[in-house]
Amino acid sequence: MTWWQHIIPQHALSKLMFRFARLENTWLKNKFTRWFVKSYGVNLSEALRENVEDYQHFNDFFTRALKPGAREIASADIVCPVDGAVSQAGTISHSTIFQAKNHYYTVSALLGGDYRSDQFDSGFFATIYLSPKDYHRIHMPYDGKLVSMDYIPGDLFSVNKATAEGVDNLFARNERVVCYFQTEFGLCAFVLVGAIFVGSMQTVWAGQINPPYQKEVQHFDYTNQNITLKKGEELGRFNMGSTVVMLMPNQDQLLNLTAGQVTRMGESLI
Repeated sequence: MTWWQHIIPQHALSKLMFRFARLENTWLKNKFTRWFVKSYGVNLSEALRENVEDYQHFNDFFTRALKPGAREIASADIVCPVDGAVSQAGTISHSTIFQAKNHYYTVSALLGGDYRSDQFDSGFFATIYLSPKDYHRIHMPYDGKLVSMDYIPGDLFSVNKATAEGVDNLFARNERVVCYFQTEFGLCAFVLVGAIFVGSMQTVWAGQINPPYQKEVQHFDYTNQNITLKKGEELGRFNMGSTVVMLMPNQDQLLNLTAGQVTRMGESLI
């Protein structure tokens, strides 16, 4: 049942959550965070700060850092960028990506019609969903040099399994941030997809991208800047949870992922 998501004020509700998540009222912050930890089964033992009281506000807790060594970065050339679960993964067939049963969307739609879309027409993709309990910092899956970034405005539907199975073009419809990296595999696109109550995404090089919410695509060119990130380094974070979509050009070795698979940041994907 996803009909209600079509009629609610998605961006207004996300703005309210953005403000609520940054309230510094100690009693309210602690009460809500404890409820969240218990309700979703958050593992705070691996967090750098294990005590709820040590966080400035709820978003500080939600984007918490892990203890050093909590995630080992594999020696493989491609590693998992996030903790989460695989929504779908596989080859891109005729510029089309599989979303969920009977639902597909195009590479061009996901990338906002970018002229480089055809470079992924026969490549492969991985869509990984971050649940509320997960670690919500995003890390580089490979070594890469940042080429450009696009902020693409859109809706803020939920990105859970039920919504993916009920809303056409979900990931190409929601608000998103597309990061392009030049890598040893060629040009790769890394997409941060927003969702209801997840109207805020940020990267390590640009800080908070949204809000404010824009009505037009915003393009940022970094070709003349030497912004390079190593495999395993932090790329950005979701202020509340969502989904990432990895697009890679065609090559001999596919990502070793299957739908439903639980992932941990840093583990090998090949």
